[in-house]
Amino acid sequence: MNRGRTVLGGPGRKVILSFGALGLAGALSGMGTFATFTATTSASSTLASGTVVIALGNTGASTNRLTVAAAGLVPGDTVQRSFNLSNTGSQDLASVALTTTASPSSLLDTDTTHGLQMVVDRCSVPWTESGSFPAFTYGCSGSATTIISHRPVIQSGVTMPGLGALTAGATDHLRLTLTFPSTAGGSFQGLSSTLTYTFLATQRAGTAR
Repeated sequence: MNRGRTVLGGPGRKVILSFGALGLAGALSGMGTFATFTATTSASSTLASGTVVIALGNTGASTNRLTVAAAGLVPGDTVQRSFNLSNTGSQDLASVALTTTASPSSLLDTDTTHGLQMVVDRCSVPWTESGSFPAFTYGCSGSATTIISHRPVIQSGVTMPGLGALTAGATDHLRLTLTFPSTAGGSFQGLSSTLTYTFLATQRAGTAR
């Protein structure tokens, strides 16, 4: 009998109590892992890019006669073509520049002195078209200003100052005049050049938005 109490009442009970204490400590430690305070907040906004678009008027109409050819030129002749240039994008522009090229090419465009010369004028209202196809002439019933002064027809990146089309939604009424100088000699007979007019619009400067 005494031997049995020693086994159950002494060391055996201490071992059991020790395991129980460890279990309680583990439970308390596990509870502490989930005791964390949190908070969140958020905001959102939409960002959208603008558009930069420069457009000519309807081809074949008085709003764009640039595609109309001219033949039988002799020294002293002039060729006039009206066209509209519109800012149809959503943003203002810093500048618009004109580049002219020729392909096929000839002395008509490569001779900078006796070859074709050009001028571009702007009218505050649509140009009044006269003459019969393709020999058009144009008058301005409003205020006329020169945008590109007299120079050889082939040009690269000539800035066109004073355009209303620098403002989004605005349109300019323009007239191109080509002159075949009276100083052109016999070597200019029977020649042909196909001219292409390219307008480059550059976006406004970046600002805080």
